[in-house]
Amino acid sequence: MVKGLKSLIRLNEWKVDENRRILSQKLADVAATEDAIMALEQEVVLEQTTAKQAPQEAGLFYGVYANGVIIRREKYKAELEQKETHVLVSQDVLNKSYRELKKFKILHKEHEKREQKKRDKKEQDILDELGLQGFQKNLD
Repeated sequence: MVKGLKSLIRLNEWKVDENRRILSQKLADVAATEDAIMALEQEVVLEQTTAKQAPQEAGLFYGVYANGVIIRREKYKAELEQKETHVLVSQDVLNKSYRELKKFKILHKEHEKREQKKRDKKEQDILDELGLQGFQKNLD
């Protein structure tokens, strides 16, 4: 039974580690999308500054650019929402796998306590027997 518990613990530790890696990757994906949104916003500020400096040339192109930015911004926001949902799901999976690991560790610890109690009782029985034998020898 102990060998089986140790195997289950190792397997569940691997699952927890794998779920941590997955969550880490999903968090990195969220951060990358947030960085892309920030870069887009900086690009918009730069383009607005350029358009203000040369209104005749920019007047023709800025409207098309602004429409493109609106589409890209909506795409990024939808992407970000989807990735944040994936993060929440990954966090839930990680929490479940961690709780499962804890169950097996607790079972293993309880099993070890019971085994230690058995060993302690056997040792105490042997010591009691030796004590009785010694007492018997002193009486004779």
